[in-house]
Amino acid sequence: MGTATLAPPVSVSAVSPFPSAAVETDLRSELIEVVKAEAMMKGVALPAAPAAIGSAPFQIDSLVVVSILCTVEPLLGIELPESVVRTGGYSSVDQALAQLVPRIEAYWKKRKGGK
Repeated sequence: MGTATLAPPVSVSAVSPFPSAAVETDLRSELIEVVKAEAMMKGVALPAAPAAIGSAPFQIDSLVVVSILCTVEPLLGIELPESVVRTGGYSSVDQALAQLVPRIEAYWKKRKGGK
């Protein structure tokens, strides 16, 4: 019987992958709640389904988006700067997420040293 050579242990980085699905889910939930509340105050009818609300045109102020960043900060273990939010806001929940998640991920990778 030959001597088996064990491969060296794979180095597991202390940095876990960016939790993009969890970040998007949390932000989507918060953004939809904000849109629902604003629509109710303005008397604007929204679709019933959350997915339809996400794609419905609705102006979302950048300051409102900054205020909900704290939702995902515990998940990421870092405080996010306002600069991840586009000045001028967004025209829908889906647009906000499409631009926010990559910016948050880039900032997270820079801070955490991830890949």
